[in-house]
Amino acid sequence: MGRWSKRGAIVSYKDYEAVIGLEIHAQLKTQSKIFCSCSTDFEAGDNQNTCPICTGQPGALPTINKKALELAVKVGRALNCEIDMQSVFERKNYFYPDMPRGYQISQLQRPICKEGYLEFYQQKELRKIRIERAHLEEDAGKSSHVGGASLINLNRASVPLLEIVSAPELRSPSEAAEYARSLRRVLRYLDVCDGNLEEGSMRCDCNVSVKKVTEKQLGTKVEIKNINSFRFVEKAIQFEIERQIDSLESGQKIVQETRLYDIDKNQTFTMRLKESSEDYRYFPEPDLFPATIKESELNLWSKDLPEQPLPRLKRFREDYGLSAKEAEQLTAEKALADFFEEALTPKNPPKTVASWILMDLFAYVKKDMSDSKISAKQLGELIEFTEKGEISRAAGKKILEKIWNSSSQDRDINQWIDQLGLRQMQDEGLMAQLTKDVFNQFPDQVEEYRQGKEKVFGFLVGQVIKNSKGKANPKVVKEELEKLFAETKN
Repeated sequence: MGRWSKRGAIVSYKDYEAVIGLEIHAQLKTQSKIFCSCSTDFEAGDNQNTCPICTGQPGALPTINKKALELAVKVGRALNCEIDMQSVFERKNYFYPDMPRGYQISQLQRPICKEGYLEFYQQKELRKIRIERAHLEEDAGKSSHVGGASLINLNRASVPLLEIVSAPELRSPSEAAEYARSLRRVLRYLDVCDGNLEEGSMRCDCNVSVKKVTEKQLGTKVEIKNINSFRFVEKAIQFEIERQIDSLESGQKIVQETRLYDIDKNQTFTMRLKESSEDYRYFPEPDLFPATIKESELNLWSKDLPEQPLPRLKRFREDYGLSAKEAEQLTAEKALADFFEEALTPKNPPKTVASWILMDLFAYVKKDMSDSKISAKQLGELIEFTEKGEISRAAGKKILEKIWNSSSQDRDINQWIDQLGLRQMQDEGLMAQLTKDVFNQFPDQVEEYRQGKEKVFGFLVGQVIKNSKGKANPKVVKEELEKLFAETKN
Protein backbone atom coordinates (compact mmCIF):
# COMPACT_ATOMS: atom_id res chain seq x y z
CA MET A 1 0.00 0.00 0.00
CA GLY A 2 2.78 2.45 0.73
CA ARG A 3 3.70 4.56 3.70
CA TRP A 4 1.19 6.11 6.08
CA SER A 5 1.79 9.61 7.46
CA LYS A 6 0.44 11.20 10.61
CA ARG A 7 -1.02 14.67 11.10
CA GLY A 8 -1.96 14.99 14.78
CA ALA A 9 -4.60 12.32 15.41
CA ILE A 10 -5.21 11.84 11.68
CA VAL A 11 -3.41 9.09 9.79
CA SER A 12 -3.41 9.48 6.01
CA TYR A 13 -2.21 7.60 2.97
CA LYS A 14 -1.17 9.86 0.12
CA ASP A 15 -4.20 12.16 -0.10
CA TYR A 16 -6.72 9.86 1.65
CA GLU A 17 -7.85 9.74 5.27
CA ALA A 18 -10.00 7.32 7.22
CA VAL A 19 -13.19 8.13 9.11
CA ILE A 20 -14.09 5.57 11.78
CA GLY A 21 -16.99 5.14 14.17
CA LEU A 22 -17.51 2.29 16.64
CA GLU A 23 -20.68 0.66 17.93
CA ILE A 24 -19.91 -1.12 21.19
CA HIS A 25 -22.46 -3.69 22.38
CA ALA A 26 -22.16 -4.25 26.12
CA GLN A 27 -24.14 -6.92 27.96
CA LEU A 28 -25.42 -5.38 31.18
CA LYS A 29 -24.84 -7.22 34.46
CA THR A 30 -28.44 -7.84 35.43
CA GLN A 31 -29.55 -11.08 37.06
CA SER A 32 -32.50 -11.43 34.70
CA LYS A 33 -33.14 -10.61 31.06
CA ILE A 34 -34.38 -7.25 29.84
CA PHE A 35 -37.98 -8.27 29.07
CA CYS A 36 -38.55 -11.40 31.20
CA SER A 37 -37.41 -12.98 34.46
CA CYS A 38 -35.11 -15.64 32.94
CA SER A 39 -31.61 -15.81 34.37
CA THR A 40 -28.63 -14.34 32.49
CA ASP A 41 -26.23 -16.95 33.90
CA PHE A 42 -23.57 -17.61 31.24
CA GLU A 43 -22.75 -21.08 32.63
CA ALA A 44 -26.29 -22.46 32.27
CA GLY A 45 -26.93 -25.46 30.06
CA ASP A 46 -28.12 -24.93 26.48
CA ASN A 47 -31.61 -23.37 26.32
CA GLN A 48 -31.98 -23.67 30.09
CA ASN A 49 -32.62 -19.94 30.61
CA THR A 50 -35.66 -19.57 28.37
CA CYS A 51 -39.38 -18.90 28.64
CA PRO A 52 -42.30 -18.06 26.29
CA ILE A 53 -41.33 -14.36 26.31
CA CYS A 54 -37.64 -14.61 25.31
CA THR A 55 -38.36 -17.40 22.82
CA GLY A 56 -40.98 -15.24 21.09
CA GLN A 57 -44.07 -17.34 21.70
CA PRO A 58 -47.39 -15.85 20.46
CA GLY A 59 -49.23 -13.88 23.14
CA ALA A 60 -46.24 -13.68 25.54
CA LEU A 61 -45.86 -10.04 26.61
CA PRO A 62 -42.53 -8.38 27.55
CA THR A 63 -42.00 -6.13 30.57
CA ILE A 64 -39.05 -3.76 31.15
CA ASN A 65 -36.33 -4.74 33.62
CA LYS A 66 -35.79 -1.59 35.72
CA LYS A 67 -32.25 -2.68 36.64
CA ALA A 68 -31.30 -2.39 32.96
CA LEU A 69 -32.56 1.20 32.99
CA GLU A 70 -30.49 1.92 36.11
CA LEU A 71 -27.27 0.54 34.64
CA ALA A 72 -27.84 2.40 31.36
CA VAL A 73 -28.27 5.65 33.30
CA LYS A 74 -25.01 5.05 35.17
CA VAL A 75 -23.18 4.59 31.87
CA GLY A 76 -24.83 7.68 30.45
CA ARG A 77 -23.72 9.76 33.44
CA ALA A 78 -20.16 8.46 33.20
CA LEU A 79 -20.10 9.30 29.47
CA ASN A 80 -21.48 12.82 30.04
CA CYS A 81 -24.72 12.04 28.19
CA GLU A 82 -28.17 13.57 28.32
CA ILE A 83 -30.64 11.13 29.88
CA ASP A 84 -34.10 10.81 28.32
CA MET A 85 -36.62 10.50 31.13
CA GLN A 86 -39.05 8.74 28.80
CA SER A 87 -37.19 6.67 26.23
CA VAL A 88 -39.11 4.54 23.73
CA PHE A 89 -38.65 0.97 22.49
CA GLU A 90 -39.24 0.01 18.86
CA ARG A 91 -39.34 -3.16 16.81
CA LYS A 92 -36.39 -3.54 14.47
CA ASN A 93 -37.48 -6.04 11.85
CA TYR A 94 -34.97 -8.42 10.33
CA PHE A 95 -34.57 -12.16 10.20
CA TYR A 96 -31.76 -14.01 11.95
CA PRO A 97 -32.03 -17.74 12.69
CA ASP A 98 -31.21 -16.99 16.35
CA MET A 99 -33.65 -14.05 16.64
CA PRO A 100 -36.73 -15.94 17.89
CA ARG A 101 -39.35 -13.22 17.32
CA GLY A 102 -38.17 -12.33 13.83
CA TYR A 103 -37.55 -8.78 15.12
CA GLN A 104 -35.42 -7.16 17.82
CA ILE A 105 -36.79 -4.84 20.48
CA SER A 106 -34.45 -1.84 20.40
CA GLN A 107 -34.46 1.97 20.59
CA LEU A 108 -34.14 4.41 17.68
CA GLN A 109 -36.01 7.71 17.94
CA ARG A 110 -35.62 8.25 21.69
CA PRO A 111 -32.62 6.38 23.11
CA ILE A 112 -32.10 6.44 26.86
CA CYS A 113 -28.73 8.28 26.50
CA LYS A 114 -27.47 10.70 23.86
CA GLU A 115 -24.91 13.42 23.09
CA GLY A 116 -22.07 12.53 25.43
CA TYR A 117 -18.32 12.10 25.06
CA LEU A 118 -15.40 9.94 26.13
CA GLU A 119 -11.91 11.29 26.85
CA PHE A 120 -8.79 9.15 26.73
CA TYR A 121 -5.09 9.39 25.97
CA GLN A 122 -3.78 8.21 22.62
CA GLN A 123 0.03 8.35 22.35
CA LYS A 124 0.16 10.98 25.13
CA GLU A 125 -2.44 13.15 23.33
CA LEU A 126 -5.76 13.74 25.09
CA ARG A 127 -8.60 12.81 22.73
CA LYS A 128 -12.28 13.63 23.13
CA ILE A 129 -14.68 11.54 21.03
CA ARG A 130 -18.39 12.35 20.97
CA ILE A 131 -20.93 9.68 21.88
CA GLU A 132 -23.95 10.07 19.62
CA ARG A 133 -26.21 7.72 21.55
CA ALA A 134 -26.38 4.77 23.91
CA HIS A 135 -29.56 2.76 23.57
CA LEU A 136 -31.01 -0.35 25.17
CA GLU A 137 -31.90 -3.44 23.19
CA GLU A 138 -32.10 -7.19 23.53
CA ASP A 139 -29.39 -9.62 22.45
CA ALA A 140 -29.97 -12.44 19.97
CA GLY A 141 -29.41 -16.13 20.63
CA LYS A 142 -26.32 -17.99 19.48
CA SER A 143 -25.97 -20.40 16.57
CA SER A 144 -23.39 -23.18 16.49
CA HIS A 145 -22.61 -25.10 13.32
CA VAL A 146 -21.63 -28.75 13.74
CA GLY A 147 -21.05 -30.70 10.57
CA GLY A 148 -24.13 -30.24 8.45
CA ALA A 149 -26.34 -29.20 11.38
CA SER A 150 -26.98 -25.81 12.98
CA LEU A 151 -27.82 -25.69 16.69
CA ILE A 152 -29.46 -22.70 18.36
CA ASN A 153 -29.00 -21.79 22.04
CA LEU A 154 -31.48 -19.11 23.15
CA ASN A 155 -30.00 -18.54 26.62
CA ARG A 156 -28.54 -15.26 25.36
CA ALA A 157 -31.77 -14.17 23.63
CA SER A 158 -33.15 -11.06 25.35
CA VAL A 159 -30.10 -10.50 27.56
CA PRO A 160 -29.93 -6.70 27.98
CA LEU A 161 -27.50 -4.87 25.70
CA LEU A 162 -26.44 -1.25 25.78
CA GLU A 163 -25.24 -0.21 22.33
CA ILE A 164 -22.86 2.77 22.60
CA VAL A 165 -22.43 4.57 19.29
CA SER A 166 -19.53 6.96 18.75
CA ALA A 167 -19.51 9.83 16.31
CA PRO A 168 -17.38 9.22 13.17
CA GLU A 169 -14.44 11.06 14.72
CA LEU A 170 -11.82 8.32 15.08
CA ARG A 171 -9.05 8.71 12.55
CA SER A 172 -6.75 5.70 12.85
CA PRO A 173 -6.95 1.97 13.67
CA SER A 174 -4.84 2.40 16.82
CA GLU A 175 -7.02 5.27 18.03
CA ALA A 176 -10.16 3.19 17.50
CA ALA A 177 -8.67 0.31 19.50
CA GLU A 178 -7.67 2.67 22.33
CA TYR A 179 -11.16 4.21 22.38
CA ALA A 180 -12.64 0.69 22.74
CA ARG A 181 -10.20 -0.18 25.54
CA SER A 182 -11.01 3.06 27.36
CA LEU A 183 -14.76 2.48 27.05
CA ARG A 184 -14.37 -1.06 28.39
CA ARG A 185 -12.43 0.39 31.35
CA VAL A 186 -15.30 2.78 32.13
CA LEU A 187 -17.88 -0.03 31.96
CA ARG A 188 -15.82 -2.22 34.30
CA TYR A 189 -15.24 0.66 36.76
CA LEU A 190 -19.01 1.13 36.90
CA ASP A 191 -19.46 -2.65 37.31
CA VAL A 192 -22.23 -2.64 34.71
CA CYS A 193 -20.53 -5.03 32.25
CA ASP A 194 -17.74 -7.55 32.78
CA GLY A 195 -16.22 -6.64 29.41
CA ASN A 196 -15.38 -10.25 28.59
CA LEU A 197 -14.74 -10.14 24.86
CA GLU A 198 -14.09 -13.88 24.58
CA GLU A 199 -17.51 -14.75 26.01
CA GLY A 200 -19.17 -12.09 23.85
CA SER A 201 -20.37 -9.85 26.67
CA MET A 202 -18.69 -6.95 24.85
CA ARG A 203 -18.60 -6.84 21.05
CA CYS A 204 -17.52 -4.22 18.59
CA ASP A 205 -18.87 -3.19 15.18
CA CYS A 206 -16.55 -0.90 13.21
CA ASN A 207 -17.88 1.59 10.66
CA VAL A 208 -15.10 2.54 8.24
CA SER A 209 -14.96 4.90 5.28
CA VAL A 210 -12.20 6.75 3.45
CA LYS A 211 -12.18 10.06 1.63
CA LYS A 212 -9.78 12.47 0.02
CA VAL A 213 -8.21 14.79 2.59
CA THR A 214 -9.52 17.80 0.66
CA GLU A 215 -13.12 16.52 0.55
CA LYS A 216 -15.71 17.42 3.19
CA GLN A 217 -18.27 14.75 2.29
CA LEU A 218 -17.73 11.40 3.98
CA GLY A 219 -17.13 8.31 1.91
CA THR A 220 -19.43 5.28 1.74
CA LYS A 221 -19.53 3.53 5.10
CA VAL A 222 -18.72 -0.16 5.46
CA GLU A 223 -19.50 -2.00 8.70
CA ILE A 224 -17.23 -4.73 10.07
CA LYS A 225 -19.38 -6.86 12.37
CA ASN A 226 -18.80 -8.52 15.74
CA ILE A 227 -15.09 -8.16 16.50
CA ASN A 228 -14.18 -9.51 19.92
CA SER A 229 -10.56 -8.39 20.37
CA PHE A 230 -8.97 -4.93 20.53
CA ARG A 231 -6.02 -6.20 18.52
CA PHE A 232 -8.37 -7.47 15.83
CA VAL A 233 -10.29 -4.17 15.88
CA GLU A 234 -7.06 -2.48 14.90
CA LYS A 235 -6.06 -5.07 12.30
CA ALA A 236 -9.52 -5.30 10.71
CA ILE A 237 -9.83 -1.53 10.36
CA GLN A 238 -6.32 -1.29 8.94
CA PHE A 239 -7.13 -3.91 6.30
CA GLU A 240 -10.45 -2.30 5.45
CA ILE A 241 -8.92 1.16 5.01
CA GLU A 242 -6.33 -0.22 2.62
CA ARG A 243 -8.94 -2.29 0.76
CA GLN A 244 -11.15 0.74 0.21
CA ILE A 245 -8.29 2.95 -0.96
CA ASP A 246 -7.14 0.23 -3.37
CA SER A 247 -10.68 -0.04 -4.75
CA LEU A 248 -11.01 3.72 -5.25
CA GLU A 249 -7.58 3.98 -6.83
CA SER A 250 -8.54 1.28 -9.33
CA GLY A 251 -11.75 3.10 -10.28
CA GLN A 252 -14.21 0.93 -8.31
CA LYS A 253 -17.04 2.20 -6.10
CA ILE A 254 -17.34 1.33 -2.41
CA VAL A 255 -20.58 -0.52 -1.69
CA GLN A 256 -22.41 0.04 1.60
CA GLU A 257 -22.29 -3.41 3.16
CA THR A 258 -21.64 -5.45 6.28
CA ARG A 259 -18.40 -7.42 6.31
CA LEU A 260 -16.83 -9.98 8.63
CA TYR A 261 -13.17 -10.21 9.62
CA ASP A 262 -11.21 -13.43 9.08
CA ILE A 263 -8.50 -13.50 11.72
CA ASP A 264 -6.54 -16.29 10.02
CA LYS A 265 -6.35 -14.54 6.64
CA ASN A 266 -6.29 -11.03 8.15
CA GLN A 267 -8.90 -9.76 5.74
CA THR A 268 -12.56 -8.76 5.64
CA PHE A 269 -15.19 -10.35 3.41
CA THR A 270 -18.79 -9.57 2.47
CA MET A 271 -21.51 -10.82 4.82
CA ARG A 272 -24.52 -8.96 3.38
CA LEU A 273 -25.48 -5.63 1.85
CA LYS A 274 -25.98 -3.09 4.59
CA GLU A 275 -29.56 -2.22 5.40
CA SER A 276 -30.67 1.34 6.13
CA SER A 277 -33.04 2.26 8.95
CA GLU A 278 -35.91 2.20 6.42
CA ASP A 279 -35.10 -1.44 5.61
CA TYR A 280 -35.57 -2.37 9.26
CA ARG A 281 -39.13 -0.92 9.24
CA TYR A 282 -38.88 0.46 12.76
CA PHE A 283 -42.15 1.13 14.54
CA PRO A 284 -43.02 1.65 18.25
CA GLU A 285 -43.18 -1.57 20.25
CA PRO A 286 -46.94 -1.92 20.91
CA ASP A 287 -46.48 -4.25 23.88
CA LEU A 288 -44.33 -1.83 25.91
CA PHE A 289 -45.05 1.56 27.43
CA PRO A 290 -42.28 4.18 27.20
CA ALA A 291 -39.48 3.55 29.70
CA THR A 292 -40.23 6.30 32.22
CA ILE A 293 -37.61 7.36 34.78
CA LYS A 294 -38.66 9.37 37.82
CA GLU A 295 -36.54 12.29 38.99
CA SER A 296 -35.96 10.53 42.33
CA GLU A 297 -34.73 7.42 40.48
CA LEU A 298 -32.40 9.47 38.29
CA ASN A 299 -30.89 11.14 41.36
CA LEU A 300 -30.50 7.82 43.16
CA TRP A 301 -28.88 6.05 40.19
CA SER A 302 -26.56 9.01 39.52
CA LYS A 303 -25.42 9.12 43.14
CA ASP A 304 -22.06 7.78 44.31
CA LEU A 305 -20.69 6.87 40.89
CA PRO A 306 -17.10 5.67 41.23
CA GLU A 307 -14.23 7.93 40.21
CA GLN A 308 -13.65 7.28 36.52
CA PRO A 309 -10.39 5.91 35.05
CA LEU A 310 -9.11 9.12 33.42
CA PRO A 311 -9.64 11.44 36.43
CA ARG A 312 -8.11 8.75 38.65
CA LEU A 313 -5.09 8.45 36.34
CA LYS A 314 -4.57 12.23 36.52
CA ARG A 315 -4.93 12.20 40.31
CA PHE A 316 -2.42 9.35 40.70
CA ARG A 317 0.11 11.38 38.75
CA GLU A 318 -0.56 14.67 40.55
CA ASP A 319 -1.12 13.44 44.12
CA TYR A 320 1.30 10.51 44.21
CA GLY A 321 4.00 11.60 41.78
CA LEU A 322 3.68 8.47 39.66
CA SER A 323 4.95 8.30 36.10
CA ALA A 324 2.44 8.23 33.23
CA LYS A 325 3.15 4.53 32.70
CA GLU A 326 2.76 3.65 36.40
CA ALA A 327 -0.52 5.58 36.68
CA GLU A 328 -1.85 4.01 33.48
CA GLN A 329 -1.02 0.49 34.67
CA LEU A 330 -2.46 0.99 38.15
CA THR A 331 -5.74 2.51 36.91
CA ALA A 332 -6.31 -0.10 34.19
CA GLU A 333 -8.74 -1.89 36.52
CA LYS A 334 -10.72 -0.42 39.42
CA ALA A 335 -9.80 -3.33 41.72
CA LEU A 336 -6.10 -2.70 41.06
CA ALA A 337 -6.39 1.05 41.67
CA ASP A 338 -8.31 0.35 44.89
CA PHE A 339 -5.65 -2.17 45.96
CA PHE A 340 -2.89 0.39 45.40
CA GLU A 341 -4.60 3.06 47.49
CA GLU A 342 -5.42 0.59 50.28
CA ALA A 343 -1.75 -0.45 50.45
CA LEU A 344 -0.62 3.15 50.94
CA THR A 345 0.28 4.24 54.48
CA PRO A 346 1.91 7.44 55.77
CA LYS A 347 5.23 5.53 55.93
CA ASN A 348 4.97 4.00 52.44
CA PRO A 349 6.10 6.20 49.53
CA PRO A 350 3.58 5.85 46.66
CA LYS A 351 6.27 5.06 44.08
CA THR A 352 7.60 2.28 46.33
CA VAL A 353 4.12 0.77 46.67
CA ALA A 354 3.64 1.04 42.90
CA SER A 355 6.95 -0.76 42.35
CA TRP A 356 6.04 -3.58 44.75
CA ILE A 357 2.70 -4.13 42.98
CA LEU A 358 3.88 -3.81 39.38
CA MET A 359 7.23 -5.58 39.78
CA ASP A 360 6.80 -8.07 42.63
CA LEU A 361 3.09 -8.83 43.12
CA PHE A 362 2.46 -9.03 39.38
CA ALA A 363 4.96 -11.88 39.20
CA TYR A 364 2.22 -13.93 40.93
CA VAL A 365 -1.08 -12.32 39.91
CA LYS A 366 -1.79 -13.79 36.48
CA LYS A 367 -5.27 -12.50 35.66
CA ASP A 368 -6.71 -9.82 37.93
CA MET A 369 -6.60 -8.70 41.57
CA SER A 370 -9.29 -11.17 42.58
CA ASP A 371 -6.52 -13.78 42.21
CA SER A 372 -4.30 -12.08 44.81
CA LYS A 373 -3.52 -14.22 47.85
CA ILE A 374 -2.14 -11.25 49.75
CA SER A 375 -4.41 -8.42 50.82
CA ALA A 376 -3.65 -4.75 50.24
CA LYS A 377 -3.38 -4.29 54.02
CA GLN A 378 -0.81 -7.11 54.29
CA LEU A 379 1.26 -5.75 51.42
CA GLY A 380 1.16 -2.29 52.98
CA GLU A 381 2.43 -3.72 56.29
CA LEU A 382 5.14 -5.70 54.49
CA ILE A 383 6.36 -2.59 52.70
CA GLU A 384 6.37 -0.67 55.99
CA PHE A 385 8.75 -3.21 57.52
CA THR A 386 11.15 -2.78 54.60
CA GLU A 387 10.88 1.01 54.78
CA LYS A 388 11.67 0.98 58.52
CA GLY A 389 14.68 -1.24 57.84
CA GLU A 390 13.43 -4.11 59.97
CA ILE A 391 13.66 -6.44 56.97
CA SER A 392 15.46 -6.14 53.65
CA ARG A 393 13.72 -5.84 50.29
CA ALA A 394 14.98 -9.35 49.48
CA ALA A 395 13.45 -10.64 52.72
CA GLY A 396 10.19 -8.90 51.88
CA LYS A 397 10.10 -10.65 48.50
CA LYS A 398 10.74 -13.96 50.24
CA ILE A 399 7.84 -13.35 52.63
CA LEU A 400 5.59 -12.47 49.70
CA GLU A 401 6.50 -15.77 48.06
CA LYS A 402 5.84 -17.70 51.30
CA ILE A 403 2.44 -16.03 51.78
CA TRP A 404 1.49 -16.83 48.19
CA ASN A 405 2.36 -20.52 48.55
CA SER A 406 0.89 -20.92 52.03
CA SER A 407 -2.58 -21.92 53.14
CA SER A 408 -2.33 -19.37 56.01
CA GLN A 409 -2.48 -16.16 54.01
CA ASP A 410 -4.09 -14.22 56.86
CA ARG A 411 -1.10 -14.68 59.18
CA ASP A 412 0.37 -11.47 60.60
CA ILE A 413 3.47 -10.12 58.79
CA ASN A 414 5.31 -10.01 62.11
CA GLN A 415 4.74 -13.74 62.52
CA TRP A 416 6.14 -14.42 59.06
CA ILE A 417 9.26 -12.38 59.82
CA ASP A 418 9.90 -14.22 63.09
CA GLN A 419 9.08 -17.65 61.67
CA LEU A 420 11.50 -17.20 58.78
CA GLY A 421 14.13 -15.45 60.91
CA LEU A 422 14.36 -12.52 58.53
CA ARG A 423 14.39 -9.59 60.95
CA GLN A 424 17.41 -7.39 60.34
CA MET A 425 19.96 -6.66 63.03
CA GLN A 426 19.00 -3.64 65.09
CA ASP A 427 22.13 -3.55 67.33
CA GLU A 428 24.06 -0.60 65.87
CA GLY A 429 27.11 -1.34 68.02
CA LEU A 430 27.34 -4.89 66.67
CA MET A 431 26.92 -3.68 63.09
CA ALA A 432 29.68 -1.13 63.62
CA GLN A 433 31.98 -3.89 64.87
CA LEU A 434 31.15 -6.21 61.95
CA THR A 435 31.87 -3.37 59.54
CA LYS A 436 35.22 -2.62 61.22
CA ASP A 437 36.18 -6.30 61.04
CA VAL A 438 35.60 -6.40 57.29
CA PHE A 439 37.41 -3.09 56.88
CA ASN A 440 40.47 -4.58 58.57
CA GLN A 441 40.10 -7.98 56.83
CA PHE A 442 40.32 -6.57 53.29
CA PRO A 443 43.02 -3.84 53.29
CA ASP A 444 43.72 -4.26 49.55
CA GLN A 445 40.09 -3.64 48.64
CA VAL A 446 39.97 -0.68 51.02
CA GLU A 447 42.97 0.83 49.22
CA GLU A 448 41.42 0.14 45.80
CA TYR A 449 38.34 2.07 46.85
CA ARG A 450 40.51 4.95 47.99
CA GLN A 451 42.12 4.90 44.53
CA GLY A 452 38.73 5.44 42.90
CA LYS A 453 37.37 1.93 42.24
CA GLU A 454 33.86 2.61 43.54
CA LYS A 455 32.53 -0.88 42.76
CA VAL A 456 34.71 -2.25 45.59
CA PHE A 457 32.43 -0.46 48.06
CA GLY A 458 29.61 -2.86 47.17
CA PHE A 459 31.93 -5.80 47.74
CA LEU A 460 32.73 -4.59 51.25
CA VAL A 461 29.04 -4.06 52.05
CA GLY A 462 28.32 -7.58 50.80
CA GLN A 463 31.00 -9.06 53.08
CA VAL A 464 29.50 -7.37 56.15
CA ILE A 465 26.04 -8.69 55.28
CA LYS A 466 27.50 -12.15 54.67
CA ASN A 467 29.23 -12.17 58.07
CA SER A 468 25.95 -11.10 59.71
CA LYS A 469 24.21 -14.06 58.04
CA GLY A 470 22.14 -11.66 56.00
CA LYS A 471 20.73 -9.76 58.98
CA ALA A 472 22.73 -6.53 58.74
CA ASN A 473 20.82 -3.55 57.37
CA PRO A 474 22.57 -2.55 54.10
CA LYS A 475 21.74 1.13 54.66
CA VAL A 476 23.33 1.12 58.12
CA VAL A 477 26.34 -0.85 56.83
CA LYS A 478 26.92 1.73 54.09
CA GLU A 479 26.75 4.52 56.65
CA GLU A 480 29.26 2.72 58.91
CA LEU A 481 31.64 2.10 56.01
CA GLU A 482 31.47 5.72 54.90
CA LYS A 483 32.18 6.77 58.48
CA LEU A 484 35.23 4.47 58.66
CA PHE A 485 36.62 5.75 55.36
CA ALA A 486 36.18 9.33 56.57
CA GLU A 487 37.83 8.60 59.96
CA THR A 488 40.83 6.81 58.39
CA LYS A 489 41.37 9.26 55.57
CA ASN A 490 45.05 10.14 55.18
